[in-house]
Amino acid sequence: MPLFPKSLLAGAAILSAGLAAPAFAACRNVSHLGEDYLACSFDPAASDIRVYNKDQAGVPFKSFKALSLELRHRDEYLVFAMNGGMYHEDLSPVGLHIEEGLEQAPLNTNPGWGNFHLLPNGVFYVGEGKAGVMAAEAYRAAGIKLRFATQSGPMLVIDGALHPRFLPDSDSLKTRNGVGVTTQGQVVFAVSKRPVRFHDFATLFRDALDCPNALFLDGTISSLYAPEINRHDRLFPLGPIIAVVARFPR
Repeated sequence: MPLFPKSLLAGAAILSAGLAAPAFAACRNVSHLGEDYLACSFDPAASDIRVYNKDQAGVPFKSFKALSLELRHRDEYLVFAMNGGMYHEDLSPVGLHIEEGLEQAPLNTNPGWGNFHLLPNGVFYVGEGKAGVMAAEAYRAAGIKLRFATQSGPMLVIDGALHPRFLPDSDSLKTRNGVGVTTQGQVVFAVSKRPVRFHDFATLFRDALDCPNALFLDGTISSLYAPEINRHDRLFPLGPIIAVVARFPR
């Protein structure tokens, strides 16, 4: 007799009762250039993808748990979450941050030190039923209105080309996470299981995950929340958080 995860059995029971089934993250293991990654995919037309930073009192969430607790008060729950971009010491976003159509931090294309300023950096955004990744200057020129957005950097893949500063023999190895959008419009979040170089992480999105545009979110602190695979990272305080949210079945 085949064995199924308890979460899937619960979903089947809900369906048999005529209620809406809870949503699940479509996560899978991906091997690329001798390294292993976890990739989780979502259809933005069917999944509610959002960006968060602070709670209703204006205090940074800092953790997936805190965000989950606030969502429960709205009869919602976290399907999936990932740290969603770089932040200052007070956990506020370094670059563009939009929640429910309101710009809470402006686009940042200033030169400077660190990965965020390894230009071009970029924006992950969510509109009505669609999502995308684009370089920051392209976003500025587009003048589009969005529901959610977060800025990070550097861009990993830009219209099918790797970021020009990435070296295939770099000795800078970090645990890394990022987000891309496939040629079919699917959003793919990925995190490395071991330290990897930028070049290899970028080719993962372009060559293995079919993402012509992809954005680096962060390194080392790379954190993931995916309950059906028993993943709930808690090691670091978080700034911006990208979350997939659903309503509790009624």
